[in-house]
Amino acid sequence: MKYDIKNIDLAEQGLKKIKWANNDMPVLSGISKDFKKRKPFKNNTIGACLHVTAETANLMITLKEGGANIALCASNPMSTQDDVAAALVKFYNIPVFAKNGENNKEYFSHINAVLDTNPDITMDDGADLVSLLHNSRPKQLEKIKGGTEETTTGVTRLKSMAKEGALLFPVIAVNDSMTKHFFDNRYGTGQSTLDGIIRATNKLIAGSVFVVAGYGWCGKGLAMRARGMGANVIVTEIDPIKAIEASMDGFRVMPMSKASKEADFICTVTGNTSVVNEDTFKNMKNGCIISNSGHFDVEIDLVSLQKITKQKKTLRDFVEEYILKDGRSIFVLAGGRLINLGSAEGHPASVMDMSFANQALAGEFILKNYKTLSKDVHVLPENLDRKIAALKLESFGIKIDSLSPRQKEYISGWREGTK
Repeated sequence: MKYDIKNIDLAEQGLKKIKWANNDMPVLSGISKDFKKRKPFKNNTIGACLHVTAETANLMITLKEGGANIALCASNPMSTQDDVAAALVKFYNIPVFAKNGENNKEYFSHINAVLDTNPDITMDDGADLVSLLHNSRPKQLEKIKGGTEETTTGVTRLKSMAKEGALLFPVIAVNDSMTKHFFDNRYGTGQSTLDGIIRATNKLIAGSVFVVAGYGWCGKGLAMRARGMGANVIVTEIDPIKAIEASMDGFRVMPMSKASKEADFICTVTGNTSVVNEDTFKNMKNGCIISNSGHFDVEIDLVSLQKITKQKKTLRDFVEEYILKDGRSIFVLAGGRLINLGSAEGHPASVMDMSFANQALAGEFILKNYKTLSKDVHVLPENLDRKIAALKLESFGIKIDSLSPRQKEYISGWREGTK
């Protein structure tokens, strides 16, 4: 079996992590038991480009239990848990091509290694695998039945491809399932981003001015958690509806040019480029700490920052000091890459349980429906989304009401009104 990991001797430690995460993934565990009986992926190869974490490992194990051949690479150079990668290779015989801290050349060579397995289904986190497949390996496209996409950033890229007629197989936008973006993006990103910032800096959040760039689901979660730790939170936005929502949720809302003058912390969660740019750097007060929790490392314009820097120092793991020509210092965390996976461990297993349940069911949905699905970005059917939510509630021991026959009749009709 081919693989490329940092150190196979880390496997025992990784196995403990995988089993610990599995304790909080009851929905995926139930799907795994069902897959083991039915083998829905028999004779199919799945090529996955995801963050190589303990939670992802449990998804890979579930898919293998379902009969799939698996190959996994990292969707970010900084997010791989090397011990988990080793455990997947040693104990589960799953080929992994990922190393924490790999350079760009290694990163793309690992994606190509996954594509060398000639997959029938792709699983992506950011659409790098799908993009490389379309741009550099078009002959393989005929075999691809479909794919799944985990992130907002990836879905945006894929919708752009579909709009231009460039997407040549159907993709399920797992990110657009309510049990993914509502819980994973809000509660997962909210907690794990602050976890990453605190691990990197050991700074007190309480009493600080904390700027959140973007008030999508991830931004909402981060703003909520920062306020919960005592920060004075400012939100920056380009969307007037989201800006109103942030204001009504009790946050100060202003342009980045103004917010950056007050900020002790700035964290970007927009999915766009150069959100923190040269003008922002010029406005910042001495000692401002900048991080990013968007998928790609483009939200902080480090090229512009370097131009106004006279000296750069690494102060501690994941913390770089940029000493500007005017004497101010600005601190950048995790090289501007995903802070929640760079210096921390990513989302808690409990929320990834639902996200990866979506991934597993989306893979099966593709196999059942790929012949009739258009070459576009699709959403997983609502009944599967609700099934995942119901299973999660059951695992919490929570029961809810159900409609009576009379209520179903009333709510589906139009003849009855005021009496």
